[in-house]
Amino acid sequence: MTAVLVINGPNLGRLGSREPDVYGSTSYAGLVERCTALGKELGLEVEVRETNDEGELIRWLHEAADGRIPVVLNPGAFTHYSYGMRDAAAQRTAPLIEVHISNPYTREEFRHTSVVAGVASGTVAGFGIGSYELALRALAEGLTSG
Repeated sequence: MTAVLVINGPNLGRLGSREPDVYGSTSYAGLVERCTALGKELGLEVEVRETNDEGELIRWLHEAADGRIPVVLNPGAFTHYSYGMRDAAAQRTAPLIEVHISNPYTREEFRHTSVVAGVASGTVAGFGIGSYELALRALAEGLTSG
C-alpha cells in the first residue's frame, strides 16, 4: 500500500463544532474515519494528523519530503501567510494536494490568497469533507504530476 499523509492545520480538530454552517457537521473523528476508509478502498495507507502548531506542521512536511510520501494538506489559516510552511511544501518529493472544506474565494478577501497553491500539485476546495476524498482519489489515480 502507498502511504499518504493527510495533514490538517489550525482549528481543524474542532470540525463539527466550529462554524458548522461553513465547515459542515462532520467531526474531526468523522473526517479521520472517512479518509482512512476511502484510503483502504483505494489501496492507500492514510494517516491523518492535525496540529495548531506551525512548527509541527512544517516538520511533518519535511518528514513527507524525506520519505517521498504524498500529502493531502489543509493548512487552515496558515494558507494565507505561512511562508515557512510554503517553503517546506516546496521541498516535496511526491504529489501534494492542497484542500479546503469551504471555497476560500467566496469568503473574506484575506482568504483569497494561498501561499502554498503555487507549490502544490493541485488544489481542491469548496466540496466540504468531499474535498479530501477528491484529493485522495486524485492521488490514487495518478492524476497529479508529482
